[in-house]
This record gives sequence, C-alpha cells and structure tokens, in this order.
Amino acid sequence: MGSAIRIGIGGWTYEPWRGVFYPEGLTQKRELEFASRALTSIEINGTYYSTFKPDSWMKWRDETPDGFVFAVKASRYCTNRKVLSDGKESFDRFLDQGLTALGDKLGPINWQFMATKKFDAGDFEGFLKLLPREKDGLRLRHALEVRNPTFDTQQFYDLAAKYGAAIVYAEDDEAPEWPRIDRATADFRYARLMSSREDEPTGMTDAELDAAANRLKGWAVSGDVFAYMIAGAKVRNPAAAEALIKRVVKPGSRGHDGPDGDRSASA
Repeated sequence: MGSAIRIGIGGWTYEPWRGVFYPEGLTQKRELEFASRALTSIEINGTYYSTFKPDSWMKWRDETPDGFVFAVKASRYCTNRKVLSDGKESFDRFLDQGLTALGDKLGPINWQFMATKKFDAGDFEGFLKLLPREKDGLRLRHALEVRNPTFDTQQFYDLAAKYGAAIVYAEDDEAPEWPRIDRATADFRYARLMSSREDEPTGMTDAELDAAANRLKGWAVSGDVFAYMIAGAKVRNPAAAEALIKRVVKPGSRGHDGPDGDRSASA
C-alpha cells in the first residue's frame, strides 16, 4: 500500500455551504455524515477554543466512514503563552478531553502559533518535550503551524525533526510575511491552503490545483499527507477540496466511498 493523501476542509458547520456544498434540505445534524463522504479528512477547529465531552468524539467517530481521518487543532491555551514550556496543565486538559475515542480516525494534532510568537530555541524545545508520542495506546502525530519569520531557520527544522513533528506548510496570499516552510521533518506532511477565491467556482484555477496536487503527490512518496482548504473564500473550500481529491486519486485505489463512489486517494 502506498502513502495516503487525505484532503478536506476546516470544520463542517458553515451556513453558506448549505445549498452550495450541502444539498438543499439536508438537516444540520447530517452535515458531518455528508461531508465525510465527499471528502477524506476534516480539521476540527472548535478544539482551538474549547473542549468537548467524550460523547462528542464518539459521535463524530460513529458518523464518519471507515478510512476517514480527523485532524485536531490544539487548544490556544497551549500555544498562546509567553513561556510555552510552562503549559503542561493546559496540555493535560486538552489531551484528556476524549480525543482518543476517535480511534484510528484520529489524525495529526495541529499546534498553531500566533504570528507574534517568535522562535526561542530553548523554550520551543521545552514545548516539544511536552508532546506525548502516544495516549491510550494510540500514536499521536504532531504538526507545528508557525507564522513568524523567525521560525524559518535550520535550528527550528532540526528541532522539529528531533522530536518527529511535522512543520505545517501554510500558504496564504494575504499573509506573505508568514513563512512557507516546505521541509520534511516527520513521516507525514501537513498543509493548510488558504488562498481560495470566490470568483473561482473551485476556489483555485486549474493550474493552481494542478500545482497543489503535484506538490501533495511529491510529498506522498515519503509518507502520508494531510491537506486542508482553510480560510480564503471559505464558501469555495469544499469545491476546492473535491477538485484536489480528483487530481490525486490513483485509478483503482480503494478507500471509503463518497457520494460519487471511491473518493479516497493513495500515492
């Protein structure tokens, strides 16, 4: 089996998607069921702001098909701190809320840092030491989304590699000052593509989608890939994710079935 390329969106509840992505008349309680069969992954964003009960995690697990994977955005109380390495209590609160109830549908955890957070090698290594490699018998995969140019340095790359954490490739045309770090520091890759436009029915042009697909397929040579259409023209992100899925699907590959048949991708 080759590496998996999983592509999706951030969250699944967004009113403008109703009648555009979600069929007219689909009840809100069935939106995750629908989205998880049209896409191959979703990044859960609500966990950045609050915690959820174990029942919620089990419900999300049960509403999604085999082969579907969630990424989880870590709590802001872990990353929006003056001293990162002092955050163990926040780490415990975030990790103990029940996310391991997802079982094999638990994908990477995205630790997102504000653009004002600068790289401090000593403190950042202290933070990385707090990242557990497993919980409740499940492997935990960690991705680091940094937004300050001070992180664009070999010392940061080396620390990420030392602790097996992926560096998020974040692409946002409205924030050119954010570093676009394309480095392999773990056995998987993570991308957040934030440049969709409303005047494009699929959020991006064919040429842009082709380029993104080629990048993802190149990464998949050495491990699994998780890519999310986030922000930008949010109303177009599901269409952009679906168009990208079509470009990375290998004929004859098998995965979970979506509304139009086999929707998963492997490389």
